[in-house]
Amino acid sequence: MLISLATAIVLFSLTSDAISFIARQRVGPIHIPNWLASIVGVVLISTTLLILTSIILAQINTVLTTTLSYTERAPSAVADLFKWLGEDAQQAVLSSLATVDVSGYLRTLAGQASGMMQATVLIILFVGFLFAERVWFSTKLVNFVGDEAQADRVGRIVASIIRRVNRYLLVKTLVSLVTGLMVWAIAHLFGLDLAVSLGILTFILNYIPNIGSIVATGLVALVTYVQLADATPTLAIFVIVGAIQFINGSIIDPMLMGRALRLSSFGIIISLAFWGAVWGIPGMFLSVPIMVALMIVCSEIPALRPIAILLSREGLPEPETQAQNRPSIASAAE
Repeated sequence: MLISLATAIVLFSLTSDAISFIARQRVGPIHIPNWLASIVGVVLISTTLLILTSIILAQINTVLTTTLSYTERAPSAVADLFKWLGEDAQQAVLSSLATVDVSGYLRTLAGQASGMMQATVLIILFVGFLFAERVWFSTKLVNFVGDEAQADRVGRIVASIIRRVNRYLLVKTLVSLVTGLMVWAIAHLFGLDLAVSLGILTFILNYIPNIGSIVATGLVALVTYVQLADATPTLAIFVIVGAIQFINGSIIDPMLMGRALRLSSFGIIISLAFWGAVWGIPGMFLSVPIMVALMIVCSEIPALRPIAILLSREGLPEPETQAQNRPSIASAAE
C-alpha cells in the first residue's frame, strides 16, 4: 500500500498543474468547474493506468510462455558460452544450470505480476482521494504553517519539485520510447520471436537508472543466443543494442535533462540500492523522483544545503533565489 501511495502522489503531482490549467479554461461563457476538471483527470489517469497494466501483463505472459519453451534448450546454450574455458568448465556450468528450477521461478514471477492489477486499483483510489481534496491544499498549507509568506515559500519549493520531476519523466519517457522502438527494430531484423516484448521491456527497464539499460541489453543478448544458438549474431546484436543504450542514455538523455537535473551518478546508485531494498523493483522506479525532491528540499534549507551539493553532479544545486522567483502551486491553483 505504501508503494501504491507513493506512486499515486507522483502521478497526482504530475497532473495537478494540467488539471489546474483545464479548470482555468472557458468554453464560450461557461467556466469549467474545478470538480469537473478533477473528475476528467481521474478518469484519464485510471484509463491510462489500466491500459498500461494490461499491456505489461500481456507481455509478461508472452515472455513467460516463450521462456518455458526455451527452458530445455537454455542451459546447454548458456553452457556453450564457457566452451573456451574447457570441457570441464562447460560441463560444470551445465550441471549447475540443470539444478535450477526455472519453472518454479517463472511461476513465482507470474504470481507477483498478477498483483500489478491490484496495485493499479489502489493507485487509482489514492489518486481519486487526492484530487477530491486538492482544492483545499493551499488553505491547509497556510493554516498548517501559520504564516502566509512561509506557506508561499513552501508552495514554491513543492512547485519546483513538481516541475523538475515532470521534466525528468517527460525526457525519460521520450528517450525510453525511442530506445524501445530501436531495440524492437533490431530484434525484428534478426528474426527474434520476442521482438515486441523485448522492445516493451526495454522501454520499461530504462526507467530504472543505470542498471535498467544494462539488464535490458543483457536480456536481449541472452534471448538472441538461446533462440539462435549462434555466437556471431548474438555478439552483433549485443554491440548494436549496447551502442543504442550508450548513445541514448549517456549523450542524448543528459543533454535533454539540463543542468538542473544532473544528479550525482553515485547518489543515484545509492538511492537505487536503498529504495530497491525497501520497496523492491517499484522502489527502483521511484528512486530518482524521490532523490530530485530530496535535493530540492535540501537546497532550500541552509543547514542541509551540503547534502544537496553532494546529490548534484556538478555540486551546483539550484540557488534558493531561483525557486523563490517561480510561481507557487498555490498561485497556480488560483
